[in-house]
Amino acid sequence: MKIQPDRIDTVAIQAHGPGWLVAAGQRYETSVIISSSGTLRAWGPARWQDLTEPHFTMLADEAPEVVLFGSGRRLRFVAPALLRTLIERGIGVETMDTMAAARTYNILAGEGRRVVAALLLEADPGA
Repeated sequence: MKIQPDRIDTVAIQAHGPGWLVAAGQRYETSVIISSSGTLRAWGPARWQDLTEPHFTMLADEAPEVVLFGSGRRLRFVAPALLRTLIERGIGVETMDTMAAARTYNILAGEGRRVVAALLLEADPGA
């Protein structure tokens, strides 16, 4: 017996790999914000080192239950001060590598949760 739908009724991540993903039929190779409310847009930071508090503050405008921060090719945590606005508004933040965050986003969005994925898509260092 099926108890979950086969599709997400919002923007879904259809494919991903190191430094890229496909969402809403479009390939992205730069950092993006994807929201279960339907938002899909570029996100400013190109590298983990570029992150600033405003990069995270803007995520609160979507009023999510949780923000999934995809930290790039490997797991890296940001300073709590950068997350201050999210924490003060009671918005949960989960940090994981970008590919894990992409998979988790699809699961939570498919469950109808209010989720935002802020995904760093770093250029291939060998390119």
